[in-house]
Amino acid sequence: MVNMAVDLGGLMLRTPVATASGTFGYGYEFGDLVDYSKLGAVTVKGVRMSEWPGNAMLRHAEVPGGLVNAIGLQGKGVKHFLSVDLFLYSRIPDPPPVIVNIWGGSEDEYAETAAAIEAANKPLIGAIEMNVSCPNVKAGGHTFGQDPEVLHSVVAKVRRATKLPLIVKLAPNVPAIAPYAQACEAAGADALSLINTIPAMVIDIVRRVPVLGNRTGGLSGRCVHPVAVKLVYDAHRATKLPILAMGGVYEAKDAIELMLAGATAVAIGTATFSDPGTAARVCDGIAAYCERQGFASVSQLTGALCES
Repeated sequence: MVNMAVDLGGLMLRTPVATASGTFGYGYEFGDLVDYSKLGAVTVKGVRMSEWPGNAMLRHAEVPGGLVNAIGLQGKGVKHFLSVDLFLYSRIPDPPPVIVNIWGGSEDEYAETAAAIEAANKPLIGAIEMNVSCPNVKAGGHTFGQDPEVLHSVVAKVRRATKLPLIVKLAPNVPAIAPYAQACEAAGADALSLINTIPAMVIDIVRRVPVLGNRTGGLSGRCVHPVAVKLVYDAHRATKLPILAMGGVYEAKDAIELMLAGATAVAIGTATFSDPGTAARVCDGIAAYCERQGFASVSQLTGALCES
């Protein structure tokens, strides 16, 4: 039997397979469609202090090998999440811990949201994940995750607001991932997650207009997997922080690649839309691979890349 438990920056996971934010609702919506016993954690849809309407329709477009979405982080705010969504999730039999993805338009809003989650003291909440691919409204709209100094500042502020394990979700559209990973580590983050979606655009050539109501969106799916593997590899070499990796995981092979590149755990995102059973299959496939390769613990896969 393979030991499938992993330690993601102080958050203990019973398996190395989680769900990715924005692709699994608030954890309860999939009900009988998912074998929750195979999940190490559920990462919920982005939460902010107050309700947010999201972007105009259309919000998603299928493309070869993936999906471009511009949902716009629609949600009812942290109070609704803590009182309603989390309660509904608690009714799932033996639910894995929740990773709460948070976002904001300012450093203060990130910290206030984290503090509200901390103060709620809900046992099911295992960690906070910061989505730093958001515009800093008070600083002219520049994205938090595209300036290492700004990134360090907002992570440090959230770190002071909570004692929960803190995971920072990094943007892929940067010249090199190392300075951003190192900024998070210096600011007190416990783990990283990557990659977020890649900026993309789809045009209707008949009408000659953007397909998405927001004009641009984020690309995810099989097509981004090699990008994710490379950035996880780079981040693992640049920092000691454990990594929750995501990006085009549809099969166990995809997850194993990310773990060999340096990931401690993996998250299933877009694949869940077409097959909610993907996470369970991936979990079983990782265990089978470890048995074949002689790994007693799945944690031994992390960074076990033969480079000679």
